[in-house]
Amino acid sequence: MKITVNGAAKGPKSAALPLTTLSYGSGTATLVRAETERRPTVLGLVASGRMRPDTGTVLVDGEHDPGLIRRAIALVDAPEVSEPAGDVTVAGVVAEELMFAGKPSHPLAVSRKLAELGYARFARTSIGDVEPAVRIRLLTELAVLRPGVEGLVITAPDRHGGDPMAWWTIANDLAARGFAVLVVAGEASAAAIGASAMIERMQQTDEQSRPREHAEPAEPADQPEPTGQPDPAGQPEPADQPAPADQPDPAESTGAHEA
Repeated sequence: MKITVNGAAKGPKSAALPLTTLSYGSGTATLVRAETERRPTVLGLVASGRMRPDTGTVLVDGEHDPGLIRRAIALVDAPEVSEPAGDVTVAGVVAEELMFAGKPSHPLAVSRKLAELGYARFARTSIGDVEPAVRIRLLTELAVLRPGVEGLVITAPDRHGGDPMAWWTIANDLAARGFAVLVVAGEASAAAIGASAMIERMQQTDEQSRPREHAEPAEPADQPEPTGQPDPAGQPEPADQPAPADQPDPAESTGAHEA
């Protein structure tokens, strides 16, 4: 699925939403910038098929079908539109979302879902008091339970504070599961996420360019003692040689006589 917003604008002199073109699709997380109090919500409504722009088009896979977009795209935590009331407990939020998803919403079902997400300890905490990353993960995991949901528009998660990389990681995890994810956030968050991505790329490049360490040569294997060579110590003593016979006196052998 691919949603394309082409040249959309809203309000007198495009004040509510300036001319905007973007697209987001299955298996990807897309970040789009929107400033001021109203624009993130207006953009979220337009990109999820819930508000018709004054100019431009919003298409799904190249077709004009606002009803399909509304059914397939969940609008998550949009201020004054789909955000839960701050004083409602986390258990209450889960019960309501399970009901919207057509699933059992009794207390036992709520407890099971919270335990599955690892958030059982927040059951009695007001949703307005939980940390930003927990809030965004909880609301997105509940939203994708609704039948037919193939994507999400997460609106202004940075208004809750915290590290932008926390909710951006959640968005990418959802995209890795095949959902189309659009996050509407401010310039500061976009800059922080861009800087983090740049640092990560630099680290990867540095690791790839670093020369690999050579392995130390292995110790030479013990060489076997040479075979077939007699051990000098084991040589037999040479046999005693016979003494040379006495030689005749030279004077006697010449046969000379005194005169």
